[in-house]
Amino acid sequence: MVDLFEEVEEQLRSDRYKGLVRRTAPIATGVLAVAILGYLGFWGFKTYQDRNLNTASVAYQQGVDALAQNDQSGAQKDFATAAATGPPGYKTLALLEEAGLAAATGKAKDAVAFYDQAAKAAPSPILGDFASLRAAQILLDTAPLAELQQRLTPLADTKRPYSLYAREALAMAELMAGKTAAARRDFSVLSVSLGAPDDMRQRSQIALSLIDAGEASTAVAAVKAAATMPPPPPTSVASPLSGNQGQGDGPVSNPSGAAQ
Repeated sequence: MVDLFEEVEEQLRSDRYKGLVRRTAPIATGVLAVAILGYLGFWGFKTYQDRNLNTASVAYQQGVDALAQNDQSGAQKDFATAAATGPPGYKTLALLEEAGLAAATGKAKDAVAFYDQAAKAAPSPILGDFASLRAAQILLDTAPLAELQQRLTPLADTKRPYSLYAREALAMAELMAGKTAAARRDFSVLSVSLGAPDDMRQRSQIALSLIDAGEASTAVAAVKAAATMPPPPPTSVASPLSGNQGQGDGPVSNPSGAAQ
């Protein structure tokens, strides 16, 4: 009799296990399928990303080489390829190069568009603010003060990497728009700022002297050229993927401002 009960109990356990397997099998299969699809998706994305990285790096270097040979049309084509296919670092650098080429050939509107794109793509505030500042500097002669203030005021925050250069450009924009009091205030701050380069403090002092002498138009001529020059590019140039690299207007071999 005991053997009979044990046999029945074992049969019941076996039936329960079979039922549990039947109920959980579809779930387990689904989980496994999701895991496999996830792996395949990651592998596919990684392969795609690596392929794009290689394409962008080759195109970017070809663009730099073309600039060294004064082949601007070839360089522009290569930088466009790098910008279209590369990850944020290469995309930003390529767009900065394209902006530098456009600015060097007098295509201000195109240069601003490229700088704005670079600012949006930038993987770091240093690169992003550099691009935004260059766009605003190029627009100093043509954009209304409200637009320039919108562009420059955030960049002039003391926590931003190019705050002093943005404040100088903002003071210049105010002076050109006839906002002498506001311009004087900004130049006053720059003239005593310990973080400002010596030449910037000197320009600010000259502007203040001319404004106080009632010669605001002369002050515009005295500081305008410097206020529209590119700031020093980011100095920590590393791999474009690291987010720490920087580039000025023009090729890597000429980061100071003008495209070769």
